[in-house]
Amino acid sequence: MHPIKTFLTSCLILSGLSSLAQVTRQPDTTQAKLTGFTAVETEASYPGGNVAWIKYLEKKLDADVPVKNKAPVGKYTAFVRFIVSKDGSVSNVTPVTKYGYGMEEEVVRVIEGSGKWVSAIQNGKPVNAYRKQPITFITEDENFKITTQEPYTLFAGIDNEITVSARKIKPADISINVQGGKSISVSDGKFIIRISKPGRVIIEVVNNKKDDREIGLASFEVIAK
Repeated sequence: MHPIKTFLTSCLILSGLSSLAQVTRQPDTTQAKLTGFTAVETEASYPGGNVAWIKYLEKKLDADVPVKNKAPVGKYTAFVRFIVSKDGSVSNVTPVTKYGYGMEEEVVRVIEGSGKWVSAIQNGKPVNAYRKQPITFITEDENFKITTQEPYTLFAGIDNEITVSARKIKPADISINVQGGKSISVSDGKFIIRISKPGRVIIEVVNNKKDDREIGLASFEVIAK
């Protein structure tokens, strides 16, 4: 394979907080532990509410982190969990996903710098609580495009139809290699991909008229149908 010049772009899809549980500190013979509960009366929140939180994320997050770290084209929803203490401080900011390419680290950095929050309330009193934040990074390459039923998503156990196009390359000259799955060419630039189980797969797009020179890589999430 021979390297080619790439033109990468990226963006963010931001959403509010999800999935919370109350936590309290209970004494142990050596150190305090965190014990989880299922719900609180009032959730911990960012000052100004969800709208203010989204604005903060838009301002502080660097959408180009996956590009800078050479992540394959694709959609990556990074999840980070953290604790909002009863005094409003944020701690224990921990990645749940492990995509790499600096994405989880970037979300951790921004949440750690978010300042004081409004604490959760249980039985009329402030309590410790944890929250989970999803951040979706989308990275694209101007040299090629893969079109699917859902962007950068495949379904396990079924035939997935995809269309591949590349700049300045005829559809008949495009081939793909699927790491962790099988592919069949059905017509110029159109393929069927079959993946047996959920997870992630890498699709390599190549120019079969140029000694299978790599055009680019794309990372797809594979989910159960």
